Amino acid sequence: MKLPMCTDGDGFMVMFAKIAAGAVVCVESEIRGDVTIGARTVVHPKARIIAEAGPIVIGEGNLIEEQALIINSYPENIMPDTEGVEPKTMTVGTNNVFEVGCVSQALKIGDNNVIESKADLGRNVILSSGCIVGACCQINTCEVVPENTVVYGSDCIRRVQSEKPQPQTLQLDFLMKILPNYHHLKKTMKGNSTPVRN
Repeated sequence: MKLPMCTDGDGFMVMFAKIAAGAVVCVESEIRGDVTIGARTVVHPKARIIAEAGPIVIGEGNLIEEQALIINSYPENIMPDTEGVEPKTMTVGTNNVFEVGCVSQALKIGDNNVIESKADLGRNVILSSGCIVGACCQINTCEVVPENTVVYGSDCIRRVQSEKPQPQTLQLDFLMKILPNYHHLKKTMKGNSTPVRN
């Protein structure tokens, strides 16, 4: 299915975001490209979700905080106009937390992960489920991070925890009630209707 497109005031092509009913997405967030946001996902003001090199599909119950950047960008050695480049879909599972100022370029993220403040995930990382990437830690290797891995400290030390991180259900419920009182929200889709302009 082709997504409808138009230009913004600066002449850039703008695609339409698909926001599921029940998601809370603040107008002050920046969403560009073919982005799908699942129900019960909360996107704070100043969060950025940018789909340049392919679509981004975000599952249900995710929390994306201020100044978090989720970007599906081209690898450094490939330009957008290079022929034969297939778009790659970035997939984010359910119940993940992207804390303030983190950057995620990982094309696949499972469920119940926490990417803490200022953490950085590279494009070639696959984050399985139940992982915590500590504040200011970077993972920029080509690997699948095993389930329940914790990355922490200035040396990005790793260990495996015995339990998954607790889902942020209470915080999500609180934010879903409070944010609409203080911020305008982007419109959500009703059923299979035409996506609305973000």
